[in-house]
Amino acid sequence: MALIVQKFGGTSVASTDRIKSVAKRVARWKAQGHDMIVVPSAMSGETNRLIALAREISALPDPRELDVIASTGEQVTIGLLSMALKEEGVKAKSYTGAQVRVLTDDTFTKARILRIDDEKIRRDIADGYVVVVAGFQGVDENGNITTLGRGGSDTSAVALAAALKADECQIYTDVDGVYTTDPRVEPDARKLDTITFEEMLEMASLGSKVLQIRSVEFAGKYKVKLRVLSSFQNEGEGTLITVEEDRPMEQPIISGIAFNRDEAKLTILGIPDRPSVAYQLLGPIADANIDVDMIIQNVANDETADFSFTVNRGDYTRAMDILEGAVDRLGARGVLGDNRICKVSAVGVGMRSHPGIASKMFSALGREGINIKMISTSEIKISVVVDEKYLELAVRVLHKAFGLDKAE
Repeated sequence: MALIVQKFGGTSVASTDRIKSVAKRVARWKAQGHDMIVVPSAMSGETNRLIALAREISALPDPRELDVIASTGEQVTIGLLSMALKEEGVKAKSYTGAQVRVLTDDTFTKARILRIDDEKIRRDIADGYVVVVAGFQGVDENGNITTLGRGGSDTSAVALAAALKADECQIYTDVDGVYTTDPRVEPDARKLDTITFEEMLEMASLGSKVLQIRSVEFAGKYKVKLRVLSSFQNEGEGTLITVEEDRPMEQPIISGIAFNRDEAKLTILGIPDRPSVAYQLLGPIADANIDVDMIIQNVANDETADFSFTVNRGDYTRAMDILEGAVDRLGARGVLGDNRICKVSAVGVGMRSHPGIASKMFSALGREGINIKMISTSEIKISVVVDEKYLELAVRVLHKAFGLDKAE
């Protein structure tokens, strides 16, 4: 018998029929003798509908009131799922984040979990209940409802698993695991049996949409065994996300190819090559709450430099305005921008002990005539920026070059 936390995404509970299907799945686990905590998201599309309603009232909704509205989607789902479980003959009890007391900070719409009061849950589990807890939400010290940001139900589930020292946290989605890359881009993508927390964190940060990045961070920090499974298949082991030491031997050097279409590049030309110039450029960018990813500085012989960086495509116009405002102030020659680029990355813990990964990657892209505009590396990742038109070709070429295809 094990303590299992199961999280079901919006597509898994998109209708009452699907909620009934989830209840049957949970009932089977309970019948096997497991203690069960279930964390459902709002029904698919419901959070968007609620936010749209708020914006019909106010173009810039008050964040506190927006959380009050957005949190109701999960409240509906936990009630319906608890009712469905009872119809299956399973004792069930639902709780909102406030009722459990998932304590967060007071950063509305993107709060962070501080601690969880698990007393009610433990008491109910001891009494034989399946406990259904609303994902995505909590409450601050003053009793205000808070939400954790998009995808926050993943984080709710992992946090509950950590607080209760669950044997496993299972994330049910519309895919049956983590793949070597997006199968819609590369049909020969393979499902991974295991992947490390570090690799999954990189994949999530680089564009993989399987898990919310904060949930992976949380799981890695508290060593929560995390498994990705399909809501629509009753069989299969999914993908287990675990510490590196638990991986089988002889794993591939590269575990996956990640990509992000939503990239834009900006370059300010001919800035003076002197201390603090980078701060003078990026300080206003940070003040505008714009995240910067890759950064490259090229120094010329005339004591000037060209400074390039990438941002999310949605921040491109604002970032360009900031840079254009800095041209005269810094004595630069001008600004260039490109919002038709993408980022493609190779990820794998095997890079630590295998040289030559970068040269193999660059050679594969070069043979296809794909020009690299920027390069960024970490201990287990190499990312390149290329023209957006080459994204799918680059992914397929690298997937094959590193032996990730099904025919390997």
